[in-house]
Amino acid sequence: MDASQTSDVPTLLVKIFGKDRPGITAGLFDTLAAYSVDVVDIEQVVTRGRIVLCALVTEPPKGLEGDLRATVHSWAGSMKMQAEIISGIGDNRPRGLGRSLVTVLGHPLTSEATAAIASRITGTGGNIDRIFRLAKYPVTAVEFAVSGVETEPLRTALVTEAARLGVDVAVVAAGLYRRAQRLVVMDVDSTLIQDEVIELFAAHAGCEDEVAEVTAAAMRGELDFEQSLHARVALLEGLDASVVDKVRSEVRLTPGARTLIRTLKRLGYQVGVVSGGFTQVTDDLKERLGLDFAQANTLEIVDGKLTGRVTGEIVDRAGKARLLRRFAAEAGVPLSQTVAIGDGANDLDMLNAAGLGVAFNAKPVVREAAHTAVNFPFLDTVLYLLGVTREEVEAADTLDVD
Repeated sequence: MDASQTSDVPTLLVKIFGKDRPGITAGLFDTLAAYSVDVVDIEQVVTRGRIVLCALVTEPPKGLEGDLRATVHSWAGSMKMQAEIISGIGDNRPRGLGRSLVTVLGHPLTSEATAAIASRITGTGGNIDRIFRLAKYPVTAVEFAVSGVETEPLRTALVTEAARLGVDVAVVAAGLYRRAQRLVVMDVDSTLIQDEVIELFAAHAGCEDEVAEVTAAAMRGELDFEQSLHARVALLEGLDASVVDKVRSEVRLTPGARTLIRTLKRLGYQVGVVSGGFTQVTDDLKERLGLDFAQANTLEIVDGKLTGRVTGEIVDRAGKARLLRRFAAEAGVPLSQTVAIGDGANDLDMLNAAGLGVAFNAKPVVREAAHTAVNFPFLDTVLYLLGVTREEVEAADTLDVD
């Protein structure tokens, strides 16, 4: 019988639980096969060596149900397991409209936080259909499949709850796009790398304090980004161009950055960076990391010296969002399939324009405005927001990739 025709026919829910070992699933269905039942649904979970196997099957021919029950219990006993069989009508109830995937990251993930997130989902009218662990380190990451509530109101409710609980929560619409080709675009300073590139240059020019003063003025709102950029770069006038290689060697990638990019590339994603920093560094990062796109400001160099000016298009807050759209068009990826990652107010337009905007160890104003936030110092945790498991990352790392 086709499972689509079981909505009003008698069915049996057969549940087996106990210590996991090879052959349990095959053994159960071998036992059921003798009664000519059809499989309507199967669910199996193994946690710390304990298995829960559920099989929803059609009722056996008349007069055989009692024998089926006895045989299944006998088989389970022989396997030192327990069995439960429940009669009912039809298949599982249809899932509600509005389907989302809720990813929760915690270090640790406490029972209190899990209870609060689950309660909040229920409070929005949602139903938790399935829970799956994506990773156990460097953070615990679990994914809830939720139905019955639209993605946006669910996201709004859970983001507020997450901030209170000290966990990170991402809510995205479920669908085929989760595994479709996507474009990921990152900020550079304090996101892809641990450093602020202008400060590395300033250290060689001996003007760290002056650069810091200009930065502070910009943060107070006394200067916009372009003004502060020109003011800080002007302090580098006369610096020998050989310092570029020194700064490149000083750049420290954020922990997990290589893993994130390597895994994304193996999944077929395209990856780019946009930066208010300088092409002298981002071009090097593009080559070293195999990035598809990179755009930043360019320090002008004349006769082997920095002139204290930048050339070309200025990459500021609006420019980052503009470049995200440009990269998406060049990659042939809809904007809804883009992911943007950043930490500062300069990244907000880009984060809001992307299909998923991730605030990475960001300032409060950025965390509040982004779709989701990651507050752990490992950039590869972003993979879990995309539904990639730790096991998949590690398996990919064992492959020989050209």
